[in-house]
Amino acid sequence: MRINSAVQAAIDLTAGAAGGTACVVTGQPFDTAKVKMQTFPNLYKGLVDCFVKTYKQVGFRGFYKGTTPALVANIAENSVLFMCYGFCQQIVRRIVGVDRKTKLSDLQNAAAGSFASAFATLVLCPTELVKCRLQAMHEMQLSGKIIQGHNTVWSVVKGVIQKDGPLGFYRGLSSTLLREVPGYFFFFGGYELSRTFFASGRSKDELGPIPLLLSGGFGGSCLWIAVYPVDCVKSRIQVLSMAGKQAGFMGTFVTVVRTEGVLALYSGLTPTMIRAFVANGALFLAYEYSRKLMMKQIDSY
Repeated sequence: MRINSAVQAAIDLTAGAAGGTACVVTGQPFDTAKVKMQTFPNLYKGLVDCFVKTYKQVGFRGFYKGTTPALVANIAENSVLFMCYGFCQQIVRRIVGVDRKTKLSDLQNAAAGSFASAFATLVLCPTELVKCRLQAMHEMQLSGKIIQGHNTVWSVVKGVIQKDGPLGFYRGLSSTLLREVPGYFFFFGGYELSRTFFASGRSKDELGPIPLLLSGGFGGSCLWIAVYPVDCVKSRIQVLSMAGKQAGFMGTFVTVVRTEGVLALYSGLTPTMIRAFVANGALFLAYEYSRKLMMKQIDSY
C-alpha cells in the first residue's frame, strides 16, 4: 500500500518527537555538564568534579536545569529533522535519477540528513539558547558576569525579549548551522553505515533493538567528534551574551584559542561522548520502533 506523502510526513514528525523525548530523558545530566564545562572550563577539573560541585551547590535538580526547553528543543528539532529527512531523501532520489521506492546508499542518506538539518536549525536555535542559559546560570552569577540570575524558562525568555527583542533568540545561529549541517552528515552517515554492518546483507528493517541502539550511539558519536569545537563556541556565544555584547563565531573562536588554548575548545568532551552514545541510541530506537508501529497501523486499514 502506497502511503500519502502528507501521512508519511506526519508519521516521521511524530516518530521524531518520540525520539527527541527519549534523547532528553536519557542524556540531560550529561548535557548540563557539557554546557557548564564548555562555558566555564576553569571551574571544573573534569566530569566527576563537575557532577560533585553541581550536586553540592544546587542539588540533584541542578542536573535537570533547562530540561523543559531541552524537551521543546529536541522534540521540535527531531520532529522537523525526521520529517524533512523524508522529503530530502526524495529530493536526493530525484537528483540521482532513481525511483521513489529505491533504497538510497549510506552516503546519499547522509547527504539527505545534512540538508534536513538546515531546516531543523531554525526551530532549534531559540530553544537551545534558553536551555544553555538556564544550565550555566549558576556559573554566570558565581563569576560575577551577571548580578541576578533567571531561574525559570519564562524569566529567561522575558530577559531575552527585553534586552535583544525576538531576534535575540537567534544568537549563535551561524555557529548552530555550522554545527548541524556537517554534523548531521556524519550523524546519519554513521548510523546508516553501522546499520549496514549489522544487517550483513539482510534488510536493515529486520534489525533488533541492540543493533539499533549501537548504530544510533555510533551515529551520535560521529556527529560530536566532527563538530565539537563549533558547539563549544556556540555555547559560549549563547551563554555569555547574557552579560552584554558578545563577539560572533570567528571572534569568539579566536579569543578562546588565544587566551585559553586549543584544548579549551574540547572542554566537556567526556560527558558529551557518553551522552552522545546513550541518548542517540535511545533516540533512534524510539524513532524506528514508533515509526514501524504507526506504519503497521496505517497498513492495517
